[in-house]
Amino acid sequence: MRQSNRRAPTPLEIMADRHAESTGSHRTMERDPRDESTQIANEERRKQTPVLSAIIAGLGLWVALSGLLLDAGATTTAVTNNLLVGLVIALAAGYNYYRVRNDVPLSPVVASLVAILGLWLIVTAPALGMVGALFWSTFAGGILVVGLSGWTVYSARDARTVTGDVRSRF
Repeated sequence: MRQSNRRAPTPLEIMADRHAESTGSHRTMERDPRDESTQIANEERRKQTPVLSAIIAGLGLWVALSGLLLDAGATTTAVTNNLLVGLVIALAAGYNYYRVRNDVPLSPVVASLVAILGLWLIVTAPALGMVGALFWSTFAGGILVVGLSGWTVYSARDARTVTGDVRSRF
């Protein structure tokens, strides 16, 4: 009598087959052509994200240093604000850059924090009595940080949807 080389399925395999039958996932996995174009677009966004995070980190460093370099009559509060907020922006954007470079999805929470800090820069530029080059540097830096980090929040949300990782973790 001839013996078969087939092994008996494990309990886990049996459960997986039953689950596939109950959910209909055993059907052929034909992809909609629109899914492929969406995947390509998301791949392009994923490739741009580290560059944007690095630019945002650079803007944060500029805001931090601009308080010291463009000090033309600015108050101590304005210089300290720029230094602290700029460093937090640089660190948070650097953290997202590190995550994306190590194939971990970008953190939408951290990118949202950076966007809020960019709004803070826009509001505090006139509120703290900044004038001249420091005012325009802080104001423009805030606008750029809000715009770029807003785009990265959008990209992070989209990337998490594609990968199925919908948890919002740091």
